[in-house]
Amino acid sequence: MRDAYHEELDALSGQLVEMTRLVGSAISRASTALLDADLVLAESVITADDAVNALRDDLDRRTFDLLARQQPVASDLRAIVTSLRMSGDLERMGDLAHHVARVARRRFPDSAVPAALRSTVLEMSQVAQRLVAKAGSVIASQDVAAALELDRDDDEMDRLHRALFTALLDPRSTYAVEEAIDITSVGRYYERFADHAVSVAGRVVYLVTGQRAEELAAP
Repeated sequence: MRDAYHEELDALSGQLVEMTRLVGSAISRASTALLDADLVLAESVITADDAVNALRDDLDRRTFDLLARQQPVASDLRAIVTSLRMSGDLERMGDLAHHVARVARRRFPDSAVPAALRSTVLEMSQVAQRLVAKAGSVIASQDVAAALELDRDDDEMDRLHRALFTALLDPRSTYAVEEAIDITSVGRYYERFADHAVSVAGRVVYLVTGQRAEELAAP
């Protein structure tokens, strides 16, 4: 009976890893749609968000079922509660990819990203993809050291986010109001996507150690 129970716990972890794969694919495709003004790709990301939501709903149902049937304590309880919170982070990451795709759709047939800012937005997309891939690896391996690295990895996203705002606020810039609004929104979506990846990694740290990532990272 206990073996079946722990198999169910392992299945939760597998489902979370699958969610990281889905949202990683979503942010990648949404970014391509944004930069290349690809309406078909944007629509596919918007539609596919339902799959992430369905996984989150199923995971939540299974965790509540385990809580009701097994009345877990100690580390098992921590694993179940942490899974619930991680699924929320990952579902939100899917929403943010969805938002990027909607910006691409709204500006079609034009690209929402001015030529001068394309390289920065492309880098933000690449950082986002690396962070979510690493978060998935951390969930699967429960590697605390790798989990703690994500907060430092996120510094690159913060740097790019600042660079984007610096370009928008440059008094020499000639961006239209709609362009500035779109880029401000997109920059925020990428920045928040990265923050949720860091949050997922922090929850893995808590799951394994019982301590918050901030406590372990403190000098």
